[in-house]
Amino acid sequence: MTEDILINITPQETRVALILQGAVQELHIERTLTRGLAGNVYSGKVVRVLPGMQSAFIDIGLERAAFLHVADIWEARPHDGQNAAPTPIEKLLYDGQVLTVQVIKDPIGTKGARLSTQISIAGRMLVYLPQDSHIGISQKIEKEAERESLRARMQSLVPAEEKGGYIVRTQAEDASDTDLQADIEYLRKTWAAITHGARTRPPTSLLHQDLNLAQRVLRDFVHDETATIQVDSRENYLALSEFGATYTPSVLPRLQHYTGERPLFDLYGVEEEIQRALGRRVDLKSGGYLIVDQTEAMTTIDVNTGGYVGGRNFADTIFKTNLEAAHAIARQLRLRNLGGIIILDFIDMENAEHRNAVLAELKKALSRDRTKVSISGFSALGLVEMTRKRTRESLAHILCEPCPACNGKGQVKTSRTICYEILRELLREAKQFNPREFRILASQEVVDMFLEEESQHLAMLGDFIGKKISLQVETAYHQEQYDVILM
Repeated sequence: MTEDILINITPQETRVALILQGAVQELHIERTLTRGLAGNVYSGKVVRVLPGMQSAFIDIGLERAAFLHVADIWEARPHDGQNAAPTPIEKLLYDGQVLTVQVIKDPIGTKGARLSTQISIAGRMLVYLPQDSHIGISQKIEKEAERESLRARMQSLVPAEEKGGYIVRTQAEDASDTDLQADIEYLRKTWAAITHGARTRPPTSLLHQDLNLAQRVLRDFVHDETATIQVDSRENYLALSEFGATYTPSVLPRLQHYTGERPLFDLYGVEEEIQRALGRRVDLKSGGYLIVDQTEAMTTIDVNTGGYVGGRNFADTIFKTNLEAAHAIARQLRLRNLGGIIILDFIDMENAEHRNAVLAELKKALSRDRTKVSISGFSALGLVEMTRKRTRESLAHILCEPCPACNGKGQVKTSRTICYEILRELLREAKQFNPREFRILASQEVVDMFLEEESQHLAMLGDFIGKKISLQVETAYHQEQYDVILM
């Protein structure tokens, strides 16, 4: 199955869509003002060491201090192959200490960036590990003979005085020695610039920034099944062509400048897909549907049969709906970039073979996901628990913000509930103050409720406190918002 990559670039943001068989599989958005930090290298300053949590807060010049756990401190790891306990963090770090750190997870929600002192620099075919000393091969290169051949070639290319290690990426399978050597030299120069900056620049300085999204597409997204990479900006197409000629020459034949009249994302239905990806409900072709709920702690996905009655019997209907849902779930996880703990509530299946088949189908559908995924079997409650590595904000968190009316609760108090709150507020105010009149400022829905169904209660309270109560509609107020004015 061939895959197409669409790149929409404007001065304010870059958007990338991965299309497989006409359907959007992934969406990546990078805004100029809020560019992701993962991969960036900083000169960090230790703000506070927390022995109880075996962690430290590091100032790298961001709004919130970043977080460094002892497990992510390279010097704390045993190098002799023994399972020795890591050195306590209070013996490794101290307040005010300056050290070179790399962001391994972007700030998400209220959490600061996650850091590591083990630096890794990604090239086109190699990943450079300056503090390591071994040569590793990507697990996606499965043939043992090919793995050993690549390892032997790398050992002959790496200078004898080289102290760092390398991981050979999948893109290096068909690379020549010249390509590998060029990547080694590029990575060593990049590391030399980082170490020079760490010595000469002040704490909290940015020492190295990863490539922008469009450049990372050429470096990381393209594989053998990629048919075309379409860019809708001529200026950026030329810039990417120049970058590709230097770092990814094999990709250039697939890079195209889109010149059609219709916007590129409209042509492939990406804009509509973005809108659907922000909703809770995902309709299945059979008539079933998913309900996706994303919270701070986890994401839950519920599967429902809906209007599907196509099976020979009820068990068969459930089984076919769950099989279709497995593919839809895998696609939604990539499309929405959902990470962390994910709970899947498939429709209950009594047949063990059906459960195993659905689980196998889910794993197969997730095999195309570049993000690390771990899946457990069905629990005693019939739920599937899984995790998906979270390195950046989800699509909803990038494009949306909490509703000003409900503050992210997903629901608002009814107009009747607000009416009763106002009545209680009027009674409290009447006991403390003696105005000539009380005026209620509220939304149209609340005022209508007072004029109709709650008019008797409002009149009774006015008689009880012996004051005039007037109503005024404030069109800018949402349903839960009101004020009581003393006149």
